[in-house]
This record gives sequence, structure tokens and C-alpha cells, in this order.
Amino acid sequence: MEITVTSGSLEKVSGECLVLGLFEGEGIRGPAASIDRAMEGGLKKILSSDGFEGKFLETILIRPTAPVGVKRLVLVGLGERGELSADRLRQAVGKGTSVAKKIGTTALLVHCDPKLLAKKGTVTELAQVLVEGVLLSLYRFDRFKSKESKNKEGKEIKSCTLIVPDEKLCVDAEQGGQAGKAIAEGVRYVRDLCNAPANIVTPGYLAKEATLLAEHDEVQVEILERANIKKLGMGAFHAVTLGTEEDPKFIVIEYRGSASLKSRPVALVGKAVTFDSGGISIKPSANMDQMKYDMSGGATVLGVMKVLVELKLPINVVALIPSTDNMPSGTAVHPGDVVTTLSGKTVQIDNTDAEGRLLLADALSYAARYKPTAMIDLATLTGACVIALGHHAIGLMGNNPALISRIQGAGEACGERLWPLPLWDEYFNQIEGDVADLKNVGGRSAGTITAGLFLKQFVGEIPWVHLDIAGTSWYSDARHAYIPKGATGIGVRLLINYLSASAKRKKPSTK
Repeated sequence: MEITVTSGSLEKVSGECLVLGLFEGEGIRGPAASIDRAMEGGLKKILSSDGFEGKFLETILIRPTAPVGVKRLVLVGLGERGELSADRLRQAVGKGTSVAKKIGTTALLVHCDPKLLAKKGTVTELAQVLVEGVLLSLYRFDRFKSKESKNKEGKEIKSCTLIVPDEKLCVDAEQGGQAGKAIAEGVRYVRDLCNAPANIVTPGYLAKEATLLAEHDEVQVEILERANIKKLGMGAFHAVTLGTEEDPKFIVIEYRGSASLKSRPVALVGKAVTFDSGGISIKPSANMDQMKYDMSGGATVLGVMKVLVELKLPINVVALIPSTDNMPSGTAVHPGDVVTTLSGKTVQIDNTDAEGRLLLADALSYAARYKPTAMIDLATLTGACVIALGHHAIGLMGNNPALISRIQGAGEACGERLWPLPLWDEYFNQIEGDVADLKNVGGRSAGTITAGLFLKQFVGEIPWVHLDIAGTSWYSDARHAYIPKGATGIGVRLLINYLSASAKRKKPSTK
């Protein structure tokens, strides 16, 4: 989609459809008042007769009268001014965009005035939020649908123009709009990967996608094959790969965006099980088709790297994506088998469906070789996280309070919220092995915590956080205007927010 910025009074702007927000209980003020004056009080009469009050996500479609230049006007309720946040604004513009899409709009106009719409922040930040809301709300996964089915969706919105009140704001708004476009396209990319079936998105497919990033000078990509994985001593990761004929891949992506190329990187690690049957500890058949999204962590990391390239953030980042299918077969790992990890620690695999932590154990040990300033892993790791937090928050665990706080703050800022869980030593006896150093499961109680504690054994003193996205990476029904049914692409906006801030501050404390 083409993103542009222009300035001017709303009543004089011409175009197909304008999305404009109004606060609850404030009536028609500011730019909306100028439209009402041009309509000789007609806008106020329409809102009064239809009972539009500006409640959050309330919408009304209006055909303005001359001399107003836009053919259609979509008013969206922002709720009470004091409750406005960036995410509520993102939802509101997404809702307005959906209304515009339904009436066949191809060129969208969005009001972008920080004095009216932003509780706080700059026009750059506001423009980013608005463009994210527009693009994410328009997402549809129709890659495998026929042309006839696609045509039923109607016309596409091909352009979005942000209307700012002062020409002096155009440059900053343009910068924010382009950032919003890059981030939203990263999220959409992740959604596409996770929504696609496992016979398409294989470990090899992910590896090819990663290799495309190497076209950029600041990116290097290395793909480790099954033989490399075994030779390196990644016994835990290798064990998971034994049951599938799909060749596993260990994807390493290095992004060098810092002017000081020797500066230590941030390490991102993403679980990418492209299909999880559970292995010998096979899952129930109900909803097993959804296990194509068990690679959400790896997909998110890949999406983040694409956004980093687009935004050219001045930071060094290494991404590690262990990828495989987890399948039952005559060669699959057995429950009770013992493996030796890259770290040298041994693990008895009591449940082959707890495979994600096995991949991550070796990947985290590998990441430590880079001596990163911070390590962040993402994984659809435990069903227990869904029981604990539902579908509203990412499970957050780690060994560094400062890093935990910054990640949580980044989530609050972008609307991808996290909630911390403890990693107390008292839980360790649940994963202490009988015939090995560790067990890969710790029983039903505190399942998310014991999984996180298992991973903690492989990070040493490096500042680290684990993000369990099992409950937030997939929705069986649409969540709201900009999160549809299926894959959510969660984590991209969170990590870009964190990395952007990291590029401007000192490394996390190890104390």
C-alpha cells in the first residue's frame, strides 16, 4: 500500500473516504466542527438523529454535502479522552478502515492531528500507530483461495493518505507512516507464515526466506543442516528431528546495524516447529491442524529481522531459529530417552510433546557464544500458559529484573501486554532428573514456570527473558479490528519497540 502525507483543512480535502475520530461526550469539536460548518450544521443533525455519541469503536458512515470534498466520511468513536491509548487508537482506525473497505474504498484518507487524537506523543508516533491500524485491519489470508473467492472480498484499499493540520508536520508524519508500514508488513509476513499449511512452510521454506535477507549488505545468513546439528553436539534439538523426513534447519541470521560493528548483539531465539504432532507422545486429533503455527516464535524472529532491515536500526542483532517437524515414526525419540545438550547437560525426555524446550535449550547455548547483551526467546511453549493467562497476555519469565521491566514496558507501549511469572528455585525439584541432569517436563502444576526454569539452565549469567506466546499467537475468532481470526503475528511490534529503545540506551545490567 502507498502511504502519503498531506496537509490542509478537512472540509477542503477531496477524496473517496475520510476516517475521523471523535471523543465521547465532547460533541463536534476541532476539525469535525469545520466540516459541520461547511455542511451548515448538517453533520451535527445527522449525529443527533442517529444517536452517535463517540463511544469507543462506535462508527457511523456519512455522505457529506457540498462544499465538503470527500465523498464519504467514517466517524469512529474514541471513547473518553482520558482513556485513549495508542492501542485503542490503533483499534479505532482499524475499525474505521474496515467500514471504508466494505463500501469499496480504494484510496483512504485518515485524520492525523496529534492535538485531537493523541493523548501524548509526537506526530511521528501517531502516524506510525495509525498506519499500523490501517494495514493490520486489512489483513486477509487468501493465498490458497481461487480468484473467484478472492473477488468476493471486494476492492482493495491501495493507498492511505494521512491528513495533518500543518505543512510543518508532514516530514515527521511521513517518517512515522513509513515506520508503521514497515512494522505492519512485518506482522503481516509473520501471519502469512503461521497461517500457511505445514506442507508449504517447512524448515526448508523458512531457511529460504531467511536466505533472502542476505541480499542486504548488513545481513549474513548461515543455515546449519542435520549433520551440522549433530556434529556440534546439539543432542536435544537433534533428538526432536529424528521422527521426521523433513530436513531440520538451524537458521542463523546476523544483522549488523551498529556503527560499531564490534558492539555485542542482542540475541533473539525463536522456536520453529513447523508441525507438532507431539511425536510418540502424540496429541489428540482435535485441533491438531492448528499445530502448523507451532513455529510462531521462529516466524516472529524472522519478521523482526525483516523490519530491522527496512528501518535500518543502529543495533546489532543475531537471530537463531531451530526448525523441524515433530513427528512419530520408527526412528522417533522415545519417552524416557536421555540426550546430551550442547551445554553438556543431560536431559531425560519424559514427554516428546515437550519438544520446544529441547530446541531452545541448544539454541540458547549457541546464542551464548555471541556474548550478547541480552537474550530473548519466543515460543508457543506450554498449554499451561493459556490456562494461567488466557489469550490476553504473553507469559514473561527471566533472570534479569531490568530486562524484564524493559520488555514489559515495551509491551505496554505497543499493546502487546506481558505478565511476569516467577522462576523460584523451589520449582526446580519438579524438573530434576532421575537418570539425567534434567527432565523435560515437571508435571501438571506450574507447567509454564517449570518450562521457563528448564530454559534458565542454559543461559548462564547473560540477561535473558523467555516469552511464552502459546495463548496469544493464534485466535480461533477475530480479537478486534486489527487482529483477525488465525495467526496474530504477536511479538514483532513488541521486539521492534524494545530494540528501538535498546539502540538508544546502555546494555541491561547483569546485577
